[in-house]
This record gives sequence, structure tokens and C-alpha cells, in this order.
Amino acid sequence: MHRRFLIQVAAIFLCTTVTAQVPVRVAVVEDSAIRSSIEVSGTATSPRTATLSTAVAGMVAQLTVDAGRRVAAGDTLLELDAELVALAAQRLSAQVQQREIALADARRRFEEAQKVGPEKGIALTTIESLRAGVAIEQASLAAAHAQMREQNALLARHMLKAPFAGVISERHTELGEWLNPGDPVFDLVALDNLRFDFRVAQDYATDIRLDTAVALVFGKSRQTTLNGRIDAIVPVNDPRTRTFLVRVVADAGDSVPSEAISTPGMSVTGRFTLAAGRAGLTVSRDAVLRFPDGRVTAWVVEGIGESPLVRERRVTTGLEFNGRVEITDGLNAGDIVVVRGNETLQDGQSVVILDADS
Repeated sequence: MHRRFLIQVAAIFLCTTVTAQVPVRVAVVEDSAIRSSIEVSGTATSPRTATLSTAVAGMVAQLTVDAGRRVAAGDTLLELDAELVALAAQRLSAQVQQREIALADARRRFEEAQKVGPEKGIALTTIESLRAGVAIEQASLAAAHAQMREQNALLARHMLKAPFAGVISERHTELGEWLNPGDPVFDLVALDNLRFDFRVAQDYATDIRLDTAVALVFGKSRQTTLNGRIDAIVPVNDPRTRTFLVRVVADAGDSVPSEAISTPGMSVTGRFTLAAGRAGLTVSRDAVLRFPDGRVTAWVVEGIGESPLVRERRVTTGLEFNGRVEITDGLNAGDIVVVRGNETLQDGQSVVILDADS
């Protein structure tokens, strides 16, 4: 008796489970252009890299940065011993002051002679000589200013400044070393506006265009993605690898996730979406369920607007792209399929449609 009671309870429970209305979200099977997707491994590259050197010779007196340090444009990276150059700049500054005083005195004497004039005993040639003296002192002062500016420019060149923001990737010198112009001192790499270079097989040379959609995939988990835009295609095959270069940049407004990539040279995967040249039925990837035994199914909603229920159908899939799956068999255009809440459905079960995904 007790066993029969348990069987009846279980039957009632199963019947209730089957008939219970389950909330689901649905989408429509559409007839659309089929696209294929290829993945290519690439490398992050910097738009600006430079090996920095000093413009003058000298001994390294101060190092303010080391490898790995981030710097802003204009930051001082290194200073050469500039004591003698600074003393020469002081001497030229004093000469400028001397020339300014001499010019002021020449102008005073010329103006006084002009006021007296030839009528009161000052010869015209003397006045003209004083006028020429003023011009000479003006030229001397201009030459002194030029020499001082030259010396100050030379003094400024004893400091090496960052030409752009980036990170010091390598340091080639040490305190006390003598540097000559052109000797490598630092390697500077810009980190902003990184580019992503992909070597794509020549078979896709006619398929990839500037408007081809591409997604950048980062990390081991491949969960971090970034929308990309093809910036340049170099249609020259590498004869060794039979590939051509495709350069991708992040879409305007997007930034490279810090957890995904921090420096040039790191790897990234590019997912290119290409036109397959044909049309077919497609549906959201979430509508397709795959099982370990190889079955692939989708849940189709019947009786929309009345008392909707679901039926399981086996389907055959084709290409996948942009979150959609090509259906080659098992569904028809316009079918309503479940895309959310389809994990535990049973055949013939009633459902409540929450909304419709496009």
C-alpha cells in the first residue's frame, strides 16, 4: 500500500513537472547571408619606437629612469656633466650685459651731440660717427645674444628628454660613462594606440577588405574581446610563409583592457568574419544544444498566442559567426526557437514567453 502511494505521488509530480509553464525567451529562425569566421594569431605592436641618444658628447652625471619605467613626453631621462658649458653660458651672459651698457652709452653720446648740433661747434662728421657707433654696438649686442642663445641651447642638450610618452624598454648606459652623439642610451616604446599585426594566409587575400569585421581576443580564457577595425592591408605576400600583413586597430572609443595586454610584442588572436557568398537559415547560438553523444537539438515553440508548448528537434549545423549558427537541416524560416531557459525543457512542456530576442 505504501509503495503504491509513492508511485502515485511520483506520477503526479512528473505530470506537474511536464505541464508546468516555464518562462523562456525566444528568437526567430532567419534567412540571411552566411558568413565564415577565421582566427589568426597576431602580435601587438607600438606605433612609435625609438632608440634615444644625446646630441652632444659628455659624461653621464645623472640617470633618472631605468628599464620598465613609464615616462611622459618631456620628462628628463638623463643629464650629462655640464659644468664647463654652464660656466661658458654665464660668461656670455655677462658679455651681453656689457654690450647692453655700451649700447646705452653710445646712444646717450649720440643723442647729446644731436641736441648740440653743428651750430654749436660739433662737426657733422662727429655726429655721424656717433650714429655709426650706436649701430656697431647694436650689432655687437645682437651677436652677444646669439652666442648666449647658442650656449644655452648647448647646455639644454646636456639633458635628454622623452620625445613622447611610453615605457623605457632598455637602458644602455651607466653613471660615469662617456657618451658620444648617436650612442644608444634608452629604448623608448609608446603604449598608446597599440596596433595589432596579423599574418594572414594568402588564400584569404580576396576575402579580407578594409570593411571586414574583426574581433580581438585576449588571454588564455579567451573571454576578453575588443572590437577592431582594419587600418591597413599590405597586399604583398611573404614568399617564405605565403602570407600578407593585415594591421588592425581598436575601434574609436575602445581601449585595450589592461588585464589583456600591457606591452607591445604580446600575442593576440584576430577573429575575422568573412562573407561565404551564399544565404541560408541562421539562428542565435544560444538556441542550439549539443550533447556528448553527438546529438544537436533545438526547442521549437508551437501555438504562439494560444497555449505555447515546445517540441525538441534534431538539427544539423553549418558555419558559426557573430553569435549565430547556420542551420542546414531541421528548422524552417520563421520557426520560433527557445534561446533562454532551454536547458531543462521536456517535449510537449508548456512555456511562458518573456520576450523575443532579435
